[in-house]
Amino acid sequence: MELKPYRLNVGALLFNDAGLVLVARRAGMPNSEGAAGGWQLPQGGVDEGEDLRAAVLRELAEEIGTAKAEIVAEHPDWLTYDFPPELAERGFRIAQRYRGQKQRWFALRFTGTDADIRLDADPHPEFDAWRWARIEELPGLAVAFKRDIYAALARDFMPLARRLGGA
Repeated sequence: MELKPYRLNVGALLFNDAGLVLVARRAGMPNSEGAAGGWQLPQGGVDEGEDLRAAVLRELAEEIGTAKAEIVAEHPDWLTYDFPPELAERGFRIAQRYRGQKQRWFALRFTGTDADIRLDADPHPEFDAWRWARIEELPGLAVAFKRDIYAALARDFMPLARRLGGA
C-alpha cells in the first residue's frame, strides 16, 4: 500500500446563510460500521493541470448539481488520508489504484437555493440524500478513515461558520 501514490483531490465545505454546511450520504458504499452510506462533504479528483479552485466548483456541479457558490476561504494545508485495505478488496477502483487522497479543502458560500441542489443531475449520482449540518457534527458523520480530516476541518473552519451564521 505504501508504494501507491495519493490521488490529488479537492473538497468543499458549502455553507448556507445560517452557517450550516452541506453533507451528503454516499450511495451504495458501506461505511466502516457496515451500514449503507456514510455522510460526507463533496470532494473529488483533480484533472491533470486543472486549477484547484475551478476543480472544486466543477466537483460541486457534478456531485450536487450546482456550482452556485463563491469561494470564501482555502485551508492552508494539504490534508491526507489512507484508504482502508478492505475498500480495495471489495473492488473500490480508486482504492485499488491509490494509497489514499491528498486534499485541498475550500470553504464556499452557497449563493443558490435548496431547490438548486440536484443529486439526480448526474446519470450516476454519488449521493442519495443531503442535508445541512452544524460544522461540529462533521467528525461524527464521517466514515472512520475520514474522521481526522473532518475534525481538522471543523476546528479550522469553525470561526468562518460562526461568521457566516451571524453568531
